Amino acid sequence: MRADEDQLREWMIGGLDGNAADHTRLLRAIVPVLTTFFRRRMNESADVEDMVQDTLIAVHTRRETYDRERSFTPWLFSIARYKMIDNFRRNRHTVPIEGLEEILVSEGFEDAVSARVDVDNLLAQIPEKQARLIRATRLVGSSVAEVSASESLGASDVKVSVHRGIKALAAKIAKSR
Repeated sequence: MRADEDQLREWMIGGLDGNAADHTRLLRAIVPVLTTFFRRRMNESADVEDMVQDTLIAVHTRRETYDRERSFTPWLFSIARYKMIDNFRRNRHTVPIEGLEEILVSEGFEDAVSARVDVDNLLAQIPEKQARLIRATRLVGSSVAEVSASESLGASDVKVSVHRGIKALAAKIAKSR
């Protein structure tokens, strides 16, 4: 029988409070959850076991980043998703566009985590200067004047680079549909 969200959260908090038995229960309880998560998304069974182990290690080493006021499983699946994406990148594995939505969107994931990964992936596909300027002006919210001063560029150069970068991103998104 699998533990529910409340039980997993309770064990996580117990582990954070120094209860080694709760931490052990948590790690044991999430193995089947992670195995199912990765099996549904990955073809290689050997990779599934590796991904489960990598995620367990990350949960253990990053446990202090868990916010006690929030649900446990979105935090867990965020880590699992990052591990899977890292594995895909490391192995230069591509995912058919039909399967991408299932990987990127799953019940319980927080929208901010999904958006961050998507934006980072998109920005990695355009020239570094354009990506950097888009991040500064559109994501961080700095003004064109602030960015042009910090980058030692003219305001028109910043505007043109941002415009061209966004146009390139739009074309890539349209092409993938």
